[in-house]
Amino acid sequence: MSLSSSATQSLTNNRSMISSSSSTFLAPANFYSRTTSISLPVKKTGACRCVATPPQEKIAFKTNVPRNANISKLQAGYLFPEIARRRAAHMLKYPDAKVISLGIGDTTEPIPDVITSAMANKAHALSTLEGYSGYGAEQGEKPLRAAIASTYYNGLGIEEDDIFVSDGAKCDITRLQLVFGSDVTMAVQDPSYPAYVDSSVIMGQTGQFQKDVEKYGKIEYMRCTPENDFFPDLSTVSRTDVIFFCSPNNPTGSAATREQLTQLVQFAKDNGSILVYDSAYAMYMSDDNPHSIFEIPGANEVAIEVSSFSKYAGFTGVRLGWTVIPKQLLFSNGHPVAKDFNRIVCTGFNGASNIAQAGALSCLSQEGIEAMNDVINFYKENTKLIVETFNSLGFKVYGGTNAPYVWVHFPGQSSWDVFSEILEKTHVVTTPGSGFGPGGEGFVRVSAFGHRENILEACRRFKQLYK
Repeated sequence: MSLSSSATQSLTNNRSMISSSSSTFLAPANFYSRTTSISLPVKKTGACRCVATPPQEKIAFKTNVPRNANISKLQAGYLFPEIARRRAAHMLKYPDAKVISLGIGDTTEPIPDVITSAMANKAHALSTLEGYSGYGAEQGEKPLRAAIASTYYNGLGIEEDDIFVSDGAKCDITRLQLVFGSDVTMAVQDPSYPAYVDSSVIMGQTGQFQKDVEKYGKIEYMRCTPENDFFPDLSTVSRTDVIFFCSPNNPTGSAATREQLTQLVQFAKDNGSILVYDSAYAMYMSDDNPHSIFEIPGANEVAIEVSSFSKYAGFTGVRLGWTVIPKQLLFSNGHPVAKDFNRIVCTGFNGASNIAQAGALSCLSQEGIEAMNDVINFYKENTKLIVETFNSLGFKVYGGTNAPYVWVHFPGQSSWDVFSEILEKTHVVTTPGSGFGPGGEGFVRVSAFGHRENILEACRRFKQLYK
């Protein structure tokens, strides 16, 4: 039997109306080529539609544990991983380009042999019965604590048991936040190192991010600009429990004078605040400014200092820093701050690597100090080359004298737009100033950490772009 002519026509018409997006469901063109005939009842129909039903998404298993609401306040990713992500995307786009990274402040020159030899000897000693050691003191080995006290705080009233050796200043910033808890208020330089603000957000010390002003609620942003010589007008700063202050400053490269730090310590005393002073770049100081906050009279009663060997000895990967908390620093109830910090350290940290501590002790030998200064002077020469380049191009340039960072002004432009243009046209990675706070908008930070040939090549590319 064969199909009636009207049935054949109806099927043909309906088939032609099926969406092309569903064509994979259609049979081959010879669907009707079989010789078997059948008789079908004919029914007049309207348009025939084939609706594809999307497959139901499989919902992954979820626990009943809510996400930390404070972490959800954070905006995008942490600054430097975001820069690394954009650098990686650029390299995929231009696989043959020689990308030069002057963004994240990571050291590039080899650690001096006098320091690595000490670490190698310590590592080898661990393979012997006589030289093996396991867990050490959470606060750090006594000889190293004593060496830090005598080298950097001699005559300043700081004793070895005021010093806590750690795996880096950044880690200690978060440990300090655990000591302070969520019920404190904080102030920060604007712009400043992002870890201060981000750790405060995670701890629950802040309000929500306010997109219209690019700030978190409940944080006192102390604006530091060329107009105020990158030191905040303290008469306009509200009282907070904790003040984070970095000098020489990352990212602006500016350093506070003795007079300015005296004002800052007095401001903290007048307000009953605790000052957390980050001195990670103190050895880069060229001007006659204080290297430690404890050079200022009265600072022992209001200040904590964090520092690190990362930028002195190239320990960005080795990881070794320290925090100084004087015995005189007390909470409002009279309890020593150092005791609570010690409790946090003993709870969440088993002490810095004994190999890294051996290297740090070697850093503080006479030969080690000279070797560190040689490396620091190398980076300072890089800084001078970058400053001269941007000055020759007519830019307003700040920093570079007391820190390995050059703070370049691009008035009226978005920092991220400038970052993107430089990366796209020169294959050089910088850091957008707005990543350090709203006060950094319109600026770009250029790091002097790099091999000399890369610094020279980057300067050549900058000149070619902005000539």
